Amino acid sequence: MSKKGKVLVAMSGGIDSTVVALMLHHEGYEVVGITMKTWDYAQSGGSKKETGCCNVDSFNDARMAAVQHGFPHFILDIREEFGDFVVNDFVEEYLAGRTPNPCVLCNTHIKWRALLKRADALGCEFIATGHYAKIRQHENGRYVISKAVDQTKDQSYVLWGLQQDLLSRTLLPLGGYHKTEIRQMAIDYGYPELAKKSESYEICFVPDNDYRGFLKRRVGGLEERVNGGNFVDKDGNILGKHKGYPFYTIGQRKGLDIALGKPAFVTEINPDTNTVTLGDEYDLDKNEMLVGKLNMIKYDVITPGMEATTKIRYKDSGTLCTLYPEGANMRVNFYQNAKGIAPGQSAVFYEGDDVIGGGIIQGENRIVR
Repeated sequence: MSKKGKVLVAMSGGIDSTVVALMLHHEGYEVVGITMKTWDYAQSGGSKKETGCCNVDSFNDARMAAVQHGFPHFILDIREEFGDFVVNDFVEEYLAGRTPNPCVLCNTHIKWRALLKRADALGCEFIATGHYAKIRQHENGRYVISKAVDQTKDQSYVLWGLQQDLLSRTLLPLGGYHKTEIRQMAIDYGYPELAKKSESYEICFVPDNDYRGFLKRRVGGLEERVNGGNFVDKDGNILGKHKGYPFYTIGQRKGLDIALGKPAFVTEINPDTNTVTLGDEYDLDKNEMLVGKLNMIKYDVITPGMEATTKIRYKDSGTLCTLYPEGANMRVNFYQNAKGIAPGQSAVFYEGDDVIGGGIIQGENRIVR
């Protein structure tokens, strides 16, 4: 038995998770590698080859690294769980006029739970992934996620849904490193080709990045059912016809196929009437929002009026705000206008580099004139 303990490492076959496994192995942990198969790309009917976590070559790359370094490797098939939960939610959210974030849902409800279940079965004390973020135990006893040293790669935003029992057993070794250091480690471990391997940022079940095509293939008759709805302005005046409300997102400017003589942005989507509201860029400015489906991390109770910085998308730099708990929801009041708040997306609250918690944007946003 290792003095460091036994750890189950999620290995996608990419550089980050492979380096994590080798790093922990060399540090003296008893490493067990596991690769999760989440999706059969053939099901989505696209035109590109499998990518990312669904690539057979990636499975082989992960297994080869494990074999070469003498630790076991398994493949875990979670396609049924993934499809039932993540893909169905993805479709349902778009049909409800919202913009989902399936990677957050997959991380927090599927991958981590599947990892923990298999870790228990294999007698592993810890689970580890290649995410760029940090975890520590706060003085109040709670486990806290915080931003990675490499701010350009930080993934704390997509981990807000991890609950305390998961965080208490999770190792995130890459949080203290820059990506350039991880590439050098791959070379030092004898994997120069891995250091050059391209990274996939698409949704794994929409690898051609055409979510509209995916929805059409997934929902029979959708295109015929929603085609021909109205574009309207904020006063309800009809501006033209659109291809169907699920095929638009808040803040969208390109691909509207309508000429108004000036730039137009999607500012509201109404699935009940199949209308898409267009407006000026300033119409996207909001000074508050309601966030639901909360998971609190750093503190279990928030004092009304607590100051925080809230990110409303992965690459968002964040906006200073105050937080007001309202039952099971959180009212967020921004000091400066936030642009393009989209119901269905994640909102993550930060105190400095620490994640206070997060949730799903519900809407009820006020337009600031």
